[in-house]
Amino acid sequence: MGCVEETGERDAIPLRLRRAGRVIVLDPQDRVLLFRYDDGPPNGRHWSTPGGGLDQGEDFRAGARRELAEETGWTDVPLGPEVHERTLVMEYDDEIVRQHERFFLARVEVAGRELGEVAAMHVSDGIAASRWWTLAELDATDEDVWPPGFTDLIRGLLAG
Repeated sequence: MGCVEETGERDAIPLRLRRAGRVIVLDPQDRVLLFRYDDGPPNGRHWSTPGGGLDQGEDFRAGARRELAEETGWTDVPLGPEVHERTLVMEYDDEIVRQHERFFLARVEVAGRELGEVAAMHVSDGIAASRWWTLAELDATDEDVWPPGFTDLIRGLLAG
């Protein structure tokens, strides 16, 4: 089933708002780092960028930076501009929430950079796998990749 992108008709649903910062990480070969989650319905198995919910008082950029460090072990990757924003309805912590996400662009200098010591964190956060994807691989996959239209978003970023 996957997540449900927010539409005007769904705005009236009284769901808890969860704010999240996410990072689109590209390597020198323009591959993107994604994490796989093997969730049950409604989210289902899907690939997504590093990121997650904001802590109390945290802004989107600070939350995205913190989440990137927690999920990759990298503390030396500067965040670039905010490049995308979306709201979706999804399950989080056994509750259906309305999640508002802002995405920031980041680049690493090493192709296919290895993750740091984050295995325990991945288990606790439900991250089942990580992978660097080419745009051609994303175009060809039958896997569910969040957000919808992600490959076109990356192409637009690379073009301009």
